[in-house]
Amino acid sequence: MDTRYNQVKDLMKWAAGYHARMAKRYSDGAERTDDERLSMALTYLATREVKMRSGLEALFHDGSDHSEVMELWFDESGDFPQPPKLDAIVESNVSTSIDGVIETASEAQENLRALYAHRAECAKIEAERTFFDALAQGHEAELRKIVTSIREFEDI
Repeated sequence: MDTRYNQVKDLMKWAAGYHARMAKRYSDGAERTDDERLSMALTYLATREVKMRSGLEALFHDGSDHSEVMELWFDESGDFPQPPKLDAIVESNVSTSIDGVIETASEAQENLRALYAHRAECAKIEAERTFFDALAQGHEAELRKIVTSIREFEDI
């Protein structure tokens, strides 16, 4: 995020783009590896990232229950650390091991969860707090699902 004042929709557009970049990173890694299990895990992660991107993009369609929240402005000073951390994750090389892939996916999910939890804590109205709490909780659940599913690839 380049400016101090942003609308919630700006953050959601950034997050959707982030998921798209992670999906590409995982897909590229899957194509480059000769390890079949690693390729399956990376393909799975790419699919999950596309699904998360699509979910965020759906917020912009007419009829969204969150249109009021999407238009809210927030003031974020220099203590907005998660996007640079997330950018570093997407720019890093995809691991060559299942454990490394889980670590990368976990780090990305945890940083997104922390970003949304931070926005919930800073929320000015209840609808905004509820919106970001739901996103943070969704990332907690997503992380559990990802780790469980990828661990299953080790047993194949």
